[in-house]
Amino acid sequence: MTVSLRHTTTTSVAVAAARLDAATAHLDAPLLALDLDAVRANAADLVARAGGTPVRVASKSVRCRAVLDDALSTPGFRGVMAYAVREAVRLARAGVGDVLLGYPSVDRGALAELGADPVARERVTLMVDDPAQLRIARDAAGRTGLRVCIDVDASLRIGPLHLGVRRSPIRTPHEAASLASAARRLGFAVVGVMFYEAQVAGLPDASLAVRLVKRASVAELARRRTAVVQAVTAAVGALEIVNSGGTGSLESSSADAAVTEVTAGSGLYGPTLFDGYRAFTPRPALMFALPVVRRPAATIATTFGGGYIASGPAGASRVPTPVFPAGLSLLGTEGAGEVQTPVRGRTVPAIGDRVWWRHTKAGEVCERFTEMHLVEGGRVVGSTPTYRGESWTFG
Repeated sequence: MTVSLRHTTTTSVAVAAARLDAATAHLDAPLLALDLDAVRANAADLVARAGGTPVRVASKSVRCRAVLDDALSTPGFRGVMAYAVREAVRLARAGVGDVLLGYPSVDRGALAELGADPVARERVTLMVDDPAQLRIARDAAGRTGLRVCIDVDASLRIGPLHLGVRRSPIRTPHEAASLASAARRLGFAVVGVMFYEAQVAGLPDASLAVRLVKRASVAELARRRTAVVQAVTAAVGALEIVNSGGTGSLESSSADAAVTEVTAGSGLYGPTLFDGYRAFTPRPALMFALPVVRRPAATIATTFGGGYIASGPAGASRVPTPVFPAGLSLLGTEGAGEVQTPVRGRTVPAIGDRVWWRHTKAGEVCERFTEMHLVEGGRVVGSTPTYRGESWTFG
């Protein structure tokens, strides 16, 4: 059964946090907790939104092998999008049969490790957008035949305006076909192309203007994506992978017949980044608890830790959000601190109690904890290491 909550309210988040609080009451904070019922409902919702197109899970947004494995065991998911070559090699060795790098790499040591491992060479696909990356990969790996995918710019351009992220310099069908041909001449196997429309997938529906930009971007990219696929296919032959999308754009990406797979990861955890989308709202599945260690005033409680700032443009949207007990907020003069974070409310927790928080960008909070506690049916059923807990740190 597909579960999709279209309206994440303050009340519903507080109720979800209260369940985690009750289940983990016997554990010391700081702690990170994952509601397995919620994450599995989110996984089912992602598959439903993809409409039959396979979903590749983005490891950057998960950073926990147990959650990756759980997603891959869900019908409709296929393969992992990794963010570092060393990570991709380790995942391949651990049994993941299809690992696509989401980003180019010049890590010569990791590329040499890939080149020396026949299992990883078969399962891992590198991402490229420049001949210089190809030459470094070939020289570092000490061999030809590595699998590569071409990253194509998916931003929207209107006159001088560039709406979207600055990623690949490859944009036109001719540019993509030229790079594919260069890769083949250097001995690589060109197996795919990727388009990540961040201005659709990663931008909340904050206004009519944003929604109009998204609509225009989807239409422009659908036309250009088809032309790019045709040009690259003509240059190097049939492609295995035409990857597109993110959690915020599964419907529009999967609707394009040229797309063979879509990518999602953040939607499994349901961070605050997705609270502003209109078409979907994932359940808040991953939260962290911080202990109250001070009461400097009747309306202020200070928690230990909390400065878990998300990547992206600096500002209020990148700080964690206190969600339980309800009615708490950060102090504008202090914000979220590395070692302590004060919160204000009409009623604040006592020393020794806990405050529950949601992060802005899903997997990034896993860099702050070595394990996450797994809650199912209202009780803790175990714990599992995060990437950090396994010493999987890749920059």
